[in-house]
Amino acid sequence: MKRWIAQRYLDLLGSIYIYNEHRGYTALDRVLEAVKAKHPEATEFIAAVEKHRADERKHYVMFKRWFELRGTMPIALERAFGHIDRFIEITFGTPIDSLDTKAIVASDDLFERLCRVVSLTEKRGLKQVDILLTKPVVRNDKALLRIFEVVHVDEPSHFEPYDKWLAQNARRQPSWRERWIDRMIHSELLFIKLPLLFVWLGAPRRTEWADAGESNPRPRPLRSAVQSQLATAAE
Repeated sequence: MKRWIAQRYLDLLGSIYIYNEHRGYTALDRVLEAVKAKHPEATEFIAAVEKHRADERKHYVMFKRWFELRGTMPIALERAFGHIDRFIEITFGTPIDSLDTKAIVASDDLFERLCRVVSLTEKRGLKQVDILLTKPVVRNDKALLRIFEVVHVDEPSHFEPYDKWLAQNARRQPSWRERWIDRMIHSELLFIKLPLLFVWLGAPRRTEWADAGESNPRPRPLRSAVQSQLATAAE
């Protein structure tokens, strides 16, 4: 029973993370579009967002490989389990896929709000990975542990560019309301959605990978790095 509980927890954990990594890099396409349109001269900022997207994609591929090694597909989750999904919907009043990029480009207030949302989401991610790296159930799975170690190294570079832009342009830092929303979304997942998902033994699994049919295949150097890390962890 103890082993079953541990494996069930890892299954849910992996399913939530692979969903969020996929939503992360696809949502960053919208962010990147807005940054390039609003600040085409900010080459350093653009490069940082491009790296952020590449890292999210890399993390997705690593979790995908982890599921392949387990011989199963992730549980089919919807945007209710996505931190960035919920944050965008609450603060902008619309799903990510319906976000009006032109309106964000035209408004300094909306653009800075987007930067704050992304920054808070990534900082929340780092805090959570800090906790997960101490959990025996995670540390006992060497391949999963390696993934979270890579995520932990990458994470700071994901929020720092947005914080830097806000500071350099004298824009305000996250408000108490935005911080409260961030905590609320995380608590909602941790104390309500995750326990309910844990006992829903009939939860359907994906029948195909979330990136099936996408026109952005993983870069060759990135792919080989991921495979090397997982191969080492699995030994």
